[in-house]
Amino acid sequence: MKQEEILEKMERLTTKLTRLMQNYKFVCEELSHSKSSNAQLKAQIEHQNEELKNFQNQHKISKIVASLAESTHNTPELKLKINEYIKEIDKCIAYLSE
Repeated sequence: MKQEEILEKMERLTTKLTRLMQNYKFVCEELSHSKSSNAQLKAQIEHQNEELKNFQNQHKISKIVASLAESTHNTPELKLKINEYIKEIDKCIAYLSE
């Protein structure tokens, strides 16, 4: 092989290596972006799941209050029952936040 051919092959190899490095950097950046996006989506799902749980709990409380209102014709008794439920809910929240 002549020196010119060797130099030419080295230049092509250098060019290919440069492109490979650029592609590697691009893929690394894309991976980093994807990981960040994935983490944000997981956090959003978690937040939506919490909102759904809260909504379900509110719906259950509404059903309980509705059934109490139907079964209890005495307003003071109803207020006492609701206050008892609120205290129990507060205890549960305090327990969960520990």
